[in-house]
Amino acid sequence: MGPKIPDRLDEYRRKRDAARTPEPFPAGTAGAGGIFVVQKHAASRLHYDLRLEHDGVLLSWAVPAGPSRDPTVKRFAAHTEDHPLEYADFEGVIPAGEYGGGAMIVWDRGSLTFDEDPDAGIAKGKLLFSLAGYKLGGQWTLVRMKKDPTEWLLMKKPDAWATDEDVEFDERSILSGMTVDEIAHARERSEALIGAAQGAGAIVGAVDAMTMGLMLASTADAPFSDPEWLFEIKYDGYRMILDKRDRRVRLRYRSGLDASAVFPEIVSAGRRLPLDTAILDGEIVVLDELGRPSFTALQRRGALTNRFEVASAAARSPATFFAFDIVAVGDLDTRPVALVDRKELVRAITPSLGPVRYADHVAGLGEAMFAEVTRMGLEGIIAKRSSSAYSPGRSDAWRKVRVEQTGRFAIVGYTVARGTRSGLGALHLAVRNGAGLRYAGRVGTGFAHATLLELRSLLEPDETPDPGVDGDLPTGEEHRWVTPRWMATVRYKESTEAGSLRHPVFEGFEPLAHDSLTGAPETDHEPPRPAIVDARTTEPTNTDKVFWPDNGFTKGDLIEYYSAVADHLLPYLRDRPLVLDRFPDGIEGKSFFQKNAPEYVPDWIRTEWIERDDETGNNYFVVEDVEALRYVANMASIPLHIWASRMRTLDTPDWCILDLDPKTAAFTSVVTVARAIHELCDDMGLPHVVKTSGKTGLHILIPMGPPLTYDHQRMLGSLIAGVVEGLLPEIATTIRSPAGRGDKVYIDHLQNGRGKLLVAPFSVRPVHGATVSTPLRWSEVTPSLDVARFTMTSVPRRLAAMRTDPFEDLLTAVPDIASALARLDDILRA
Repeated sequence: MGPKIPDRLDEYRRKRDAARTPEPFPAGTAGAGGIFVVQKHAASRLHYDLRLEHDGVLLSWAVPAGPSRDPTVKRFAAHTEDHPLEYADFEGVIPAGEYGGGAMIVWDRGSLTFDEDPDAGIAKGKLLFSLAGYKLGGQWTLVRMKKDPTEWLLMKKPDAWATDEDVEFDERSILSGMTVDEIAHARERSEALIGAAQGAGAIVGAVDAMTMGLMLASTADAPFSDPEWLFEIKYDGYRMILDKRDRRVRLRYRSGLDASAVFPEIVSAGRRLPLDTAILDGEIVVLDELGRPSFTALQRRGALTNRFEVASAAARSPATFFAFDIVAVGDLDTRPVALVDRKELVRAITPSLGPVRYADHVAGLGEAMFAEVTRMGLEGIIAKRSSSAYSPGRSDAWRKVRVEQTGRFAIVGYTVARGTRSGLGALHLAVRNGAGLRYAGRVGTGFAHATLLELRSLLEPDETPDPGVDGDLPTGEEHRWVTPRWMATVRYKESTEAGSLRHPVFEGFEPLAHDSLTGAPETDHEPPRPAIVDARTTEPTNTDKVFWPDNGFTKGDLIEYYSAVADHLLPYLRDRPLVLDRFPDGIEGKSFFQKNAPEYVPDWIRTEWIERDDETGNNYFVVEDVEALRYVANMASIPLHIWASRMRTLDTPDWCILDLDPKTAAFTSVVTVARAIHELCDDMGLPHVVKTSGKTGLHILIPMGPPLTYDHQRMLGSLIAGVVEGLLPEIATTIRSPAGRGDKVYIDHLQNGRGKLLVAPFSVRPVHGATVSTPLRWSEVTPSLDVARFTMTSVPRRLAAMRTDPFEDLLTAVPDIASALARLDDILRA
C-alpha cells in the first residue's frame, strides 16, 4: 500500500482527471451570474438552502436531502422567497421564534454562471447553470414540477464533475470548519481549543502579528524520508499571517504590509473561525481549474486596487489561505509547542475546504511525497521537524525542496545582445500546438559565452520577419525571428497561464525534432492573455533627499543612475550574493552593512540562505533584474558589494582580486604597480582586467571559474602580489598594517577567500563627487589617469559611447593556471 497523501493532493488529482474529460459542459450562452451559496440549516427540519445570485438578490430553494453528484438522482427543491446578497455570508444561530430559527452554516460557496437566460429559464421552468465551488462543480439544472410552481427538482447534468457513486460530502462549514450541530456550541468549542493549547505547552504571553518574525525554511538539495519529520506541499503563493482579534481579522504579507483589503474573502472566512483570538501562519494562493496554485492569477489579484474590482475578483477568482502553523491561541503563545502539536491545533481550528483551510501533511515519507507532487506538477515540498518549536528566521528545522521541470522548445528567435553580453541576449521559444507552434516566452540565463556566439552564428542566416508562430510576439528592433530549425532544452519552474515559462534556465540545444517538443496543454481554446499588472515594482521614497551635499545629488539620482547602467551592472550581480552598504541619511550620515535581507522584502526579490561552518548563516540578497536593483537602491544602498562566486557554483570563484591601495602613496606609484602586474600577467598568459576602486586605488581582476577553488584563488593572488613586491620594493608592499607600509602602495591579496567582498563594477562610492568603480582599458592606465572623473553623471555617457566592454572576458575566460605557473617559474629563474 502506498503512502497516505494529503486530501489536497486527492483534490488536485480529481480535478485534473475531470478537466481531461472532453467537453465537460457547454460553453454557455448567457454568461450572466455571480455567486452561489449552499447553507445547511437546522430549522424545524434539517435542509440545505441553495441560493443563486441574480438581479441583485439571492434566488433561493430549500433542498431537504441536499445536492447529489449522481445525474440519475432528482432532489426535491422548494422555491422560497428571495434573500439579500448579504445573507450569503451568514453563519450562526437564528434565535428560536424568528423565521428560520435554528443553526446555519455555509456549507459551500463559489462562482455561478447561467448557461441560458435565467429570466427565460425561470419563466419556462427550467434553469440551467454552472457552479464552481469548494464542493459542487459543473453544470446543474432546476426543473419546475407541474402541480405546484414552488416545487422544483435539482439535478446534476452529466459531465466531468458527475459521478454515479454514492459520494459523501464533507458536512462541515467551509468558513468555520464546524458542523451545523457544533455551531450552536461555538463557545464551548473555543474553550476546548484553548485548553488543548495549554495542555500542549503554550505559554501565557501576547504575540504581535504585525511585527513578529516569521520562521523560514532553508534549502535542501534532495527529498528525504524520516519518521521524525512532516512533509507539506510547497504552495506557489504569498506568505501570509492571519491575525484574528475579537472577530477583527487582518492579513499581513511577509513584508509587513497589510493585505486585508486585497483578499476580503479570506478576511470574511477568518471571522468565522471558532476562536475569538488566534494568529495563523500560512500561504495565500489562487487555484486554477485543476485545483493547482496559479501564481499568474495570484499576481492579478494582488495587483487590484479598485475595491469594486477586488470584490468581483473575490467572487470569481477567490483566493485560498492554506494555514500550516499557529503562533497564538487566545492569550497564549504557541511558538514553544512542538510542530506536530501545533498542526493538530490548526487542524482543529480550520476547515478542510474553504477560503481558509488546513494545510495537511505526510509524516515520514518525504521521498514518496516529493514523487507525488512532481507527478502533479506542483512546486515542491516543505520538510519540517515534527518536534521543532516556531523560531523566527531561517531554520534548518524547515527545509524546502523544489521541483523543476525540463522541456524541449523550438527556437523561433532571439534578442540582440546588450552591454557586456556577446552573441545574443535571450532565445525566443515555442511549444508544439497541434501541427504548429505557439509562443512560450524566452530564456536568457544558463548560457556559456561560447554557446551564445555559436547560437548567434547558427540562427542569423535563418532570420525571417514571420516565424509562423501563434500567440502574441513581442515587438521592437531588439527582437529577431528565425525559421525554426533548432530546439532548446530548458529547465523551468512552471508555465504561466499566458503560456510563458517561469524561471527558465537554458541547458542545451540540438536540431529540431517536432515530435520531441514540449506540447501545449490539451485545451479546447487558446487561453486568454490576461492584462497582468506588473507587481515587480516599488515606488521610490524620499527621492528628493540629498545624499551628496557637495554635488546636490539625491537619492532619486542614485536610483536613476543604477537604472541607467543596469544592462552593464546586472551581469555581475545575477546569481551572486550581495551585501548592501546603506546610507539612509546620505554620505555624511551614519551607515551600516547589511548581509541579511529583512523580512519585509517582497517575495519577488530573490534571497538565498548561505550557511556558515558554525551552523549560522545569512539570507543574502541576489539581484536579478532592474526592478530588484531599483529596490536595493531605494534602500539607500550606495556601493554594492558582491561575492566572487555565484550561488550555483558557490565554492568556485569567478576571479582573483589584487586591490592596489595607495593610502599616502602617490597615484603614479599605483599606476606603476598596476602596469607591472599587467606585464607579469601577460607574460604568464593570464587574462586580466582593471577598474577604478571608485576611491583612490585600482582593482585588478584575474578571471577564474570552475573547477578552480578559493584555495587556488588565494594562492594565485598571494604569489603575484609577492612577485611584484619583489620587483618594486621601493613603491610596493604586501604588509597589511598601515604603520608598516610607509608611502608604498599596498597590494591587498587578502580580499581573496570565500565570502570576501568586491565593490561591484559600476558601483557608486559614498565619497564626495559621487565617483564610480569603473572598468578601464589598459591603455587608459597611465600616469595621467584621473580616477575622479568617473562619476555618476559621466559613466552613463561613457558607456553609451563605448563599443566594447573592457570586462568582456571576466565572467567567461578560464585561465590555464598550471601553464601560467610554469611560465612564472621560468620568469623567476631568468
